[in-house]
This record gives sequence, structure tokens and C-alpha cells, in this order.
Amino acid sequence: MADAKKQLRIKSGVVKRLNKELEMYKTETVDGEKKLQQMKDEGKDEYDIKKFAECVAESWAMVPDTKNRLRKAIEDLDLLLEDSSNEKLEEYQAAREIRDLVSL
Repeated sequence: MADAKKQLRIKSGVVKRLNKELEMYKTETVDGEKKLQQMKDEGKDEYDIKKFAECVAESWAMVPDTKNRLRKAIEDLDLLLEDSSNEKLEEYQAAREIRDLVSL
């Protein structure tokens, strides 16, 4: 029972963190694209533009990676939530709420 509580807390925390991380990367890429376009429009130094474009590309690369890690974490949490013997646990209810909020 204690192990189930611990696992539910850990897995739900991972899902919550990865969801937050995914949203951050998406926001970062959109903002980066806008800033990159602004730098081009203002005629900034080509080296600065190139380096910033690399940063934006790195952010774009992190989106699919984070989605895959989130998908795996959701699958792990779903496996724990299938065990109905844990339904009365406070951690189970918290994990269920997090799972209901997060989707891909």
C-alpha cells in the first residue's frame, strides 16, 4: 500500500512536470520564431540571427522528445490507475485529477 502511494505520487508528478515542460517548449518556440523574424526585419547581425535560429531549432527539437516522454509517463500512470484497489487513496484521487487534465 505504501509502495502504491509512493508510485502514484512519483508518476503523477512526472506527468505534471512533463506537461508543464511541453507547454514551456511550445511557448518558447513561438516566442523565438517571433523574435527571430523581428531580428531579421531589423537587420541585425547575421551571426546573431544564425545563433538565435539555432536556439529556436533546439527548442523545436525538444517538442517531439518531450511529447514522447510525456506519452510514456501517461502510459505508466494509466497502468497504476487501472488498479482499483487504490481508489480510496488520496494519492490515487490526485493522480486521477492530473491524468484527467493532461492529454496529448
